[in-house]
Amino acid sequence: MSDNIHLIAEPRSDSGKGASRRLRHQGLVPAIVYGGDIEPTNISIKHNQFIHQLENDAIYTQIIELQIGDNTEEVILRDLQRHPYKNKLMHADFFRFDKKKTINIVVPIHVLNGEDCVGVKLDGGMVTQTITEIEIIALPKDIPEYLEIDIENLHLGETLHLTDLKTPKDVELSAFMYIEESEYDEHDLGIVSVVKTRAEEIIDDEAPEAPDGEVAEGEEGEGDSDADAGEGDSSTEE
Repeated sequence: MSDNIHLIAEPRSDSGKGASRRLRHQGLVPAIVYGGDIEPTNISIKHNQFIHQLENDAIYTQIIELQIGDNTEEVILRDLQRHPYKNKLMHADFFRFDKKKTINIVVPIHVLNGEDCVGVKLDGGMVTQTITEIEIIALPKDIPEYLEIDIENLHLGETLHLTDLKTPKDVELSAFMYIEESEYDEHDLGIVSVVKTRAEEIIDDEAPEAPDGEVAEGEEGEGDSDADAGEGDSSTEE
């Protein structure tokens, strides 16, 4: 787990769309803190400070020290709303947690040794990743910044699955948490594969040329048909 991230916020008493709009015009991001036995708290965060912290991918999965006025709480970022086309934050949700209870959280999947993958270097394939993040269950202190999967020895046509992920101790995948071990195969989704390149697929799809001397189906006997047709015309004329 990475070092905790620190954010400074201010409490706010107003709420609603109008209040949120005014805060954004002042360069602030409206947000809320909820969870635990405490009532939800409306807060605001300086936009530039917040967006700078978001450059660190760890903020999406790691514990955040959120300073609200004179108090500091440990939270995680649960939801973040962005403007549809501007580089602007619209709203954020922070979740208070119990250090002694596990929580569900989504973490990214990082692919290791992509450049050294034998399926790419020797087999001429390309890597395709179908799952980029996964939900895990862990105590807050055990939440990893990301999970890793090593594809160095992955060949063309092969796939690595959820069970191939490097999972730290005391971290469980939600996909397998409530099923029997005998059902793992059914839920063991593919994460990354080495497949043929687009150029290879096009070549494979082309029809093979007919060998010399062979006539394609539908052309056989055309000359004889023409001759027969000619003989028929002659007999008619006689």
